[in-house]
Amino acid sequence: MLIPIPKTLHRRLAGMIKDTGFSSVEDYVVFVMRELIASHEAEKAHEPYSEEDVERVKERLRSLGYL
Repeated sequence: MLIPIPKTLHRRLAGMIKDTGFSSVEDYVVFVMRELIASHEAEKAHEPYSEEDVERVKERLRSLGYL
């Protein structure tokens, strides 16, 4: 699957990756996307409770008169 990259963005990325070891803009974009996904997944892993869980606890605390 190919994702089109606007020419102006492609040129800017090509300038950024000079002397970095990336062989192409596409390789760099794949690297960045993998890093972004890994970061997002790591953040989600540190969230011990879902928003739904938090809301249920708040509702329970309200019903008990604590909130």
